[in-house]
Amino acid sequence: MEIKRRDFLKITAAAGAVAAVGLPKLNAFAAGHDAKAGNAPKGEWLPSTCQGCTAWCPVEFYVQEGRIVKVRGNQLSKANNGYCCPRGHLMIQQTYDPDRIKVPMKRTNPQKGKGIDPRFVPISWDEALDTIADKMIELRKTGHPEKLTYMRGRYSPTSTDLLYGTLPKIYGTGNYFSHSAICAEAEKMGPGYTQGFFGYRDYDMAKTKCLVAWGCDPLSSNRQVPNAINKLGDIFDRGTVIVVDPRLSSIAAKANEWLPIKPGEDGALASAIAHLLLTEGLWSREFVGDFKDGKNLFKAGATVDEAAFAEKQTYGIVKYWNIELKDKTPAWAAKKTLIPAEQIIKVARAMGKAGSACAVWMGPGVAMTPRGTYASMAVYALNGILGSIETEGGVFQSSSAPGTKFPEIKDIFIDELAKKGSKGKKLDGRGAKDMPAIMGGFDSKKDKDGKVTESAKANVVTNAVADGILKDPAACQIFISTWSNFNFSATGAQRWDKAMAKVPFFVHMVTNASEMTQFADIVLPATFAPTEKLSVISNMANLHGHLSIQQQVAKPLWNVKAEETEVMWLLAEKLKARGFANQYDYYASFEDPETKQKPTNAAQFCEIAAKISSQKAWNGKEKLKGDKLSSWAEFKKKGIYNTETYAYKKNWGKFKTVTHKFEFYSETLKKTLTLFAAKHKTSIDDILKASGYEAQGELVFVPHYESPKRHGSEKEYPFTFIDHKSRLNREGRSANTVWYQEFKKVDVGDKSWDDVAKINPLDAKKLGIKDGDTIRLTSTTGSITCKARLWEGVRQGTVAKCYGQGHWAYGRVAAKEYGKTPLGGNNNELMPSDFDRLSGATARNGGFTGVKIEKA
Repeated sequence: MEIKRRDFLKITAAAGAVAAVGLPKLNAFAAGHDAKAGNAPKGEWLPSTCQGCTAWCPVEFYVQEGRIVKVRGNQLSKANNGYCCPRGHLMIQQTYDPDRIKVPMKRTNPQKGKGIDPRFVPISWDEALDTIADKMIELRKTGHPEKLTYMRGRYSPTSTDLLYGTLPKIYGTGNYFSHSAICAEAEKMGPGYTQGFFGYRDYDMAKTKCLVAWGCDPLSSNRQVPNAINKLGDIFDRGTVIVVDPRLSSIAAKANEWLPIKPGEDGALASAIAHLLLTEGLWSREFVGDFKDGKNLFKAGATVDEAAFAEKQTYGIVKYWNIELKDKTPAWAAKKTLIPAEQIIKVARAMGKAGSACAVWMGPGVAMTPRGTYASMAVYALNGILGSIETEGGVFQSSSAPGTKFPEIKDIFIDELAKKGSKGKKLDGRGAKDMPAIMGGFDSKKDKDGKVTESAKANVVTNAVADGILKDPAACQIFISTWSNFNFSATGAQRWDKAMAKVPFFVHMVTNASEMTQFADIVLPATFAPTEKLSVISNMANLHGHLSIQQQVAKPLWNVKAEETEVMWLLAEKLKARGFANQYDYYASFEDPETKQKPTNAAQFCEIAAKISSQKAWNGKEKLKGDKLSSWAEFKKKGIYNTETYAYKKNWGKFKTVTHKFEFYSETLKKTLTLFAAKHKTSIDDILKASGYEAQGELVFVPHYESPKRHGSEKEYPFTFIDHKSRLNREGRSANTVWYQEFKKVDVGDKSWDDVAKINPLDAKKLGIKDGDTIRLTSTTGSITCKARLWEGVRQGTVAKCYGQGHWAYGRVAAKEYGKTPLGGNNNELMPSDFDRLSGATARNGGFTGVKIEKA
């Protein structure tokens, strides 16, 4: 039986027959339950973990008669104070979304393309996995396992070893890619090449006296929303909240100072603030040091003798001044940023007054630009000047939780074909002369003879995979992807439509049939992780690391499975039956930490994997300073292990940089680029030029201002496009919930059940556009239509639009007509594909997209 597009979203009798039986009495689609007066059904709170953003907050679900009815933060969690943010509540509707994929399906229409009906038909899990295993074995028989590509979207840390780390290594492909480089990777370059920490930061908000939210909105997104909401009010009592953002975000609407910066000019503002902090003597003597004679020699335009300054925890402050800062006055920055010099001075002095209790919270708006590495370094360097690195009220490296690695993948599990295939050329082009992707610095390896080999690390370039497929379609014969929708979520989205149409065999495992699913040959229904999947999540916030359980809190309504464990075990069984047992043998070698039993089926493997990864937290044998747990059962019941509080000044004197200090002059970047340039037999200057940066010479190694790169001339595309995220956006997976659409107005300037572009009224008047008009936005790469929203919350010359609308698939709420007509416009069809090439990160901020606005 075929399922046509118009029938796809309906629950057919055939699909229902394949789906799981024995549904709970009360479910999302049953008739109303008439409880007796004053006699509410009994319920219980069950712990799990939200994955609506990368905060991964520990939560609890209230379950009555087998149905989830409420959600809150885990009351024992020290990361989120027992709260969850608005997006957390959408998990209930996502769990019970009637448009979810309910059974495996296969494509019956060989033609692929945007808007082409795949003509999916329902099949069994056995048929789906048999088909996949046959294709995989067939590809190995050709001697080219490297032509299998795996890409992941959202994941749990479990997948790092069981799917992402295991399947490619044992099967034999180097073409496996994470979504991370379209997320926020470039912001890691700031702390990475100054402090040696390539990761997301934590903040001591309970003691912060001055919070600078720069290019982000901690009340809406950016990795610890419940904690930010909980702590923000007290910061106003202690001091100042400053926001740098061209759009009036939720936090900007509450801030003491809003700096509506010209998009892409963050580096100029950061350099000017650094200039003033130094000329007015507002740097941290404890952290940075001081002039030997106590006299401040930082004077505008004047070069300083390096020998005159004695540094403490830092390296290169005078080099930084001489090379970059001495001429970067507030007056200079005012012309670049369009922020008045007086306000720049006022803000810098407020930051200096708070000193080491000033936290500069940097987000993707700063760094996810074509030259974002240096803006990231410049903004983060302010924390170094203020001395707010691991101090009361300052900025911290993320706390780590006591996880356990899975058994080593020994050579007995990896045959010669796999070893050869894993060394093949990667589709994302990382490490090319014009794509260094050196997020992570350099590696030092010592061989058995003690010889040390050093090389620059190569980071993933997620959005370039589409380009790799288009360049060489034969290089990707099998494509497997989980919890992803790159055809919607990656800039230059049209490229993904073209690329996926060329893939001969595509397996997509997701909860909802998205734009990317329309190109699939096999569709597998995934568990909705927070409510149906067993895994263990690790993360941090509020100066605590945590391990939290993710588990089935209510019986799944449909025939879904967990991609990282259940599906991997079942696929390994299928491959073993066809003569390739390596993956199965590896998984079967796992041992339950409590019972010492080995897995014999998918369910056992799933639980054993979760127990192994978290055993240090719950086995009661480790000398941990955090929570005290004594068993797996106790961990499942409480759902959380909290580490001890992060120690102040923990890494002072031992930063993971070349000098072991906070580097204003980055010897770490210098060494990494030296190694990279040597590999390509060229100069560092040549690498920077090929990669599209302006810096040459010594300027390359210090945080500095680079002018913004823009796609589209200002004459033809006079407006600068600003993309921002909804506080209801669960990483692009919530648009098919009615609560998302109904409460869309919580995003400042937006409207419920609509897709609007915010335009300054003065600009709209010149264009003859009124509030509510249907308009067309056009860039160098595409056009989208939406409604005009006249709003003073965006500066003149810009147009701001929230990401999330514009689905032409995903479900009956997200799209006007599933598979055909979108609801609003997808920002990623407007934004060109470009990169911050030093990190490999996708450019999506910083005003790099020029647009024109017309009435539609």
